[in-house]
Amino acid sequence: MKRILVTGALGQIGSELVTRLRQLYGGEEVLATDIREEGGVHGRTGPYRKLDVSDGEAFLKLAKEHRADTIIHLAALLSATAEARPLFAWQLNMGGLVNALEVAREQACQFFTPSSIGAFGVGTPKTGTPQDTLQRPTTMYGVNKVSGELLCDYYFYKFGLDTRGLRFPGLISHLAPPGGGTTDYAVDMYVQAVRCGKYTSYIREGTFLDMMYMPDAIQAVIDLMEADASRLQHRNAFNVTAMSVDPERIAASIRRRMPHFELAYNVDPVRQSIADGWPDSIDASAAKQEWGFHPQYDLDRMTDDMLRHLSGKLHTGPKAAI
Repeated sequence: MKRILVTGALGQIGSELVTRLRQLYGGEEVLATDIREEGGVHGRTGPYRKLDVSDGEAFLKLAKEHRADTIIHLAALLSATAEARPLFAWQLNMGGLVNALEVAREQACQFFTPSSIGAFGVGTPKTGTPQDTLQRPTTMYGVNKVSGELLCDYYFYKFGLDTRGLRFPGLISHLAPPGGGTTDYAVDMYVQAVRCGKYTSYIREGTFLDMMYMPDAIQAVIDLMEADASRLQHRNAFNVTAMSVDPERIAASIRRRMPHFELAYNVDPVRQSIADGWPDSIDASAAKQEWGFHPQYDLDRMTDDMLRHLSGKLHTGPKAAI
């Protein structure tokens, strides 16, 4: 990667990935794009342009102007938002992906786009979900992700495009606010723990889902993109995870630092139904074997870091002391 164009740069992943890419490759080498006019910190640390990924001509024009050799396509609706607006989700998620792949094909770019544990569904093994298994999701988001995985494979086999991707679990970050994902309850639990010492979960107790701390997710993207192509048997949609947790386990980790933290439940049937269709835990051995995936954060280390950063950012008093 030398000259990189990132779509969805103001989203949960892009907010931190662009910063890290600019640290590694130089501020001017990484063009951040998003649907919003203002790029915030990304507009102050390097080039930022507004881009609607459904506009293929504008997309190609920016890629040519930047002389991009790598496209990292992150722009998409997340699971709960996509389920509320399924037709729009299909148009944006799949139309945007096709445009991104076409730009990458025309410009001979290396290409990355994320998939998700949402690509799994009915009939998928719930525990130790393997890299290669049945994928029959029952949500529009999941259908988008499976379609995207297959489309990226197609562009590799048909056109020789260097497509790569990761099946992300729930991602937890102290920088980006929850953005419409089913696993966002975990992020909000930390925020509310610091803000008011209690949280009401919309996901039922005992609902295990894979999670990963954002620094590990960012490093995984970089490591995969820098990996020797000859080592990649799967290329797209590698399973990656750092932990399998339910709301109570996250709460227990928080209580080790904040003993009076309270967790209650008010289950949202829509998001609970989405979560019930996903694996309890996935097998990331292919990523470990093919390109050395190795997460650094377990639950307690992540909790320490989340509470430390959020306590400083939210300027709370003794209740949030660690």
